[in-house]
Amino acid sequence: MAEVVEQEIRDDEIAEGIEAEIESAAKDGKSAGEKRRPLYKRPGFLLALGIALIVGAVVGIRYWLYARSHESTDDAFIEGHVVQVSPKVSGHIVKLYVTDNQEVKEGDLIAEIDPRDYQARLEQARAALDAALARQREAQASVALVRATTRANIQQASAVVQRARTDVETSRVAAAAEQRRVAQARAAVATAEANLAQARAQVAAAEAEATRANADVARYQALRAKDEISQQRLDQAIAAARTANAQLEAARSRVAAAEAQLSEARAAAAAAEENARRAQTQIGSAQAQVGEALGRLAQAETAPQQVAVTQAQAETATASIEQLRAAVEQAELELSYTKIYAPASGRVTRRAVEEGMLVQAGQPLMAIVANDVWVVANFKETQVGRMRPGQPVEIRVDAYPDKVFRGHIDSIQAGTGARFSLIPPENATGNYVKVVQRVPVKIVFDEPPDPQHMLAPGMSVEPEVKVQ
Repeated sequence: MAEVVEQEIRDDEIAEGIEAEIESAAKDGKSAGEKRRPLYKRPGFLLALGIALIVGAVVGIRYWLYARSHESTDDAFIEGHVVQVSPKVSGHIVKLYVTDNQEVKEGDLIAEIDPRDYQARLEQARAALDAALARQREAQASVALVRATTRANIQQASAVVQRARTDVETSRVAAAAEQRRVAQARAAVATAEANLAQARAQVAAAEAEATRANADVARYQALRAKDEISQQRLDQAIAAARTANAQLEAARSRVAAAEAQLSEARAAAAAAEENARRAQTQIGSAQAQVGEALGRLAQAETAPQQVAVTQAQAETATASIEQLRAAVEQAELELSYTKIYAPASGRVTRRAVEEGMLVQAGQPLMAIVANDVWVVANFKETQVGRMRPGQPVEIRVDAYPDKVFRGHIDSIQAGTGARFSLIPPENATGNYVKVVQRVPVKIVFDEPPDPQHMLAPGMSVEPEVKVQ
């Protein structure tokens, strides 16, 4: 059994060897044939070359036709309306109603400034307006009053002039009477002074008599002690001394009374002189009243001019009313400016304000990016020759490579970007090097972007314009 198996194995090996020799001979024959024919004449190569040329021609023609009818650039970005929100008045932010990147609609309340100062100004302006209205009514009433009371004022002023002149005469008579009283008072002073001098002389005599009587009493007491005189004589001396002392006190009392009378007389004289001065002053006052009354009469006689002046005051009050009404409107506007509303619909960006901050008029608080966006593509000047408004555009946004947006050319800027730069080039100076300029082209979307593909200003895009 083992021998049979070994025989079969040897037969298989022999058969495999024969097949290998046949294949090797076939390959050697083919290699010899190929070596005899060039490569470019081989059918397979020619077939592949023909197919490649046809495919290349088709692709090249299609690319040429496409490039001939399309213009594209990678210098393009999305633009949009970015509205800066700034307050018109200054104050502290008391309430903020929006957060970063929040969607708002036009007219939404987004912030509020402390309105108390502006409310007070409004109340002050309204009070000033009310006061001006009252002055206007007063001026108008004054016009009618001046016209109605002109004649009565003239009559009254004439009566006042007459009465003032009468008061002057009366004051002069009273002044003369006071002058007489002054003379009488001065005479009384002289009499009182004479009486005082006489009383003082009597005091001197009484003092001398009292001194003598007191000396006699002392001497008599010494003599009585020696029993040289009688007791009766001593008693008489004592009685005489007492009488002299009493007369001295009486004389002194008369001096005090005379001094009092003199003081009273002098006071009466001073009062009389004061009354005389007052009377003289009253004459001057009465004369001044006459002049004042004459002035009032002259003023009353200028009634037409007063009516004109009053009428002018009424007109001035009317003009001030218009001015104050404008001030009230201005205060109302400033009060309304304390509430800041969204100027456009869009998304809140670059919020730089917090509650409690002190903001100034014109200070940027935040920006609102409107939902209306477009593309500004900076094409080379060699590309815009065939571009026209309305041509369709395929827009590819770098953020959404698998999405193609449709749009069309809206307008082409009348000038290159360099011409409107901050420092335009001066080609007439120095060495000139020609540089291909770029012209901004505005491209608008045919349909608004969907919420899943947000488009924001500054995003890079690649537009392709079909120019044919």
